[in-house]
Amino acid sequence: MKKFWCAAALLALAGGAQAAAPGACDRFVGKLPNVSKPLCEATKLQDSGARSVQGIPIYQRDVGALDGKLRVLVIGGIHGDELSSSSVALHWIRLAADEHVDMPQAVHWRFVPVVNPDGMLARPPRRMNASGVDLNRNFPTPRWEQDAPVYWQQRTGKDPRRYPGPKPLSEPETRFLHEQVEKFRPHLIVSIHAPYGVLDFDGPSVPPSRLGRLYLDQVGIFPGSLGNYGGVHKRVPVVTIELPNSQRTPLDAEMRQMWIDLLRWTAAKVPGDAAAAR
Repeated sequence: MKKFWCAAALLALAGGAQAAAPGACDRFVGKLPNVSKPLCEATKLQDSGARSVQGIPIYQRDVGALDGKLRVLVIGGIHGDELSSSSVALHWIRLAADEHVDMPQAVHWRFVPVVNPDGMLARPPRRMNASGVDLNRNFPTPRWEQDAPVYWQQRTGKDPRRYPGPKPLSEPETRFLHEQVEKFRPHLIVSIHAPYGVLDFDGPSVPPSRLGRLYLDQVGIFPGSLGNYGGVHKRVPVVTIELPNSQRTPLDAEMRQMWIDLLRWTAAKVPGDAAAAR
């Protein structure tokens, strides 16, 4: 019975679920731009089991082959006021589930469209989580204790929007993503942000030159950032997408083109387990 339950749970995450987890679309529809109820329900989001500071579920969806030799983690909404980032992640779930693009090896996609639900649901939405921490400065990069507080104090003037927290992984949301990196072991992390309208990249491999209308403009790394932690420290390529507007998504055709460009680059430049073994 236990084995049957585990298999059923994995099937649900991979696409066999008949509906989104209760409450997911009630929270997102009307809050996120360009996200209708049918679109949200079609994503079939599932409760990951993780909770935000305020106890709100962090939802995820697995798409593709559960035994895929290439694992890709796509996240949005790490900053709660970057609403378009979560919307694009939800649109991409639909594209990943509905469109079949030939890839050289099977891909296991894991989407986490709203990492910071407390920030997203605040009135007005805010960058930080409910503890006032910038989650994208809270990852355990080397020398965090020395570098992160100094950067915050001296380079940002103690900007509360960029407070890195009292210690690395002090927040349940960053602990959840840290666990994803450790257990899911992605070969690629795609982190969607807004509103600078560029494409950033950290880590090994050759970066994509463009996704849709976004061109590569590497802006450097910050203490405690996901790009620093994943790309530099863990050596997992991190593609950071900065959408042009935090309140509006690109046109549907543009979001689809960005997705196709991402697939093409991933197929060409990101080796999975099978390729690494060869």
